[in-house]
Amino acid sequence: MSLSIVTTADRPDLAALTARWRWEAFFRDSGRPLDDIVADAQKTAAAAPPMPRTFVLLIGGEPVGTASLVAHDLAERPDLTPWLAGVIVAPHARGQGYAARLVAAVEQEAAAAGIPMLWLYTGKAERIYARSGWETIETVQHNGRPCALMRRTLDCRR
Repeated sequence: MSLSIVTTADRPDLAALTARWRWEAFFRDSGRPLDDIVADAQKTAAAAPPMPRTFVLLIGGEPVGTASLVAHDLAERPDLTPWLAGVIVAPHARGQGYAARLVAAVEQEAAAAGIPMLWLYTGKAERIYARSGWETIETVQHNGRPCALMRRTLDCRR
């Protein structure tokens, strides 16, 4: 099957789907309405590069994962920018290396834009990101839970 990565700028019809995935994964229990996440996703789809930018991995034309490049993602660290955010792969497609492909797409977009460093935070996938070259800087509390704050230095040479 063919694999491709597109952005919601290229395929705005995918913005609502990626918003629903993010809402289900990260915001369902926060009280933030799905409609707010969808509205944000539609703004992202229409935004000028390099960010915000949402990437969608397609397998045989079917969307199976998403990841984003955003200016801010962790309220506790507004001093840090930009961020890899919202990495999600559908349960039926996990274990195939698709998350790594999405992360690489975000890293490539950032490097091409001259961004020297990306940030992320995770409560569950620190080892996965570390294997891909991300470095844990510290542990931060987010929504009452410990999360690894990680960074990745990018090669911005063209």
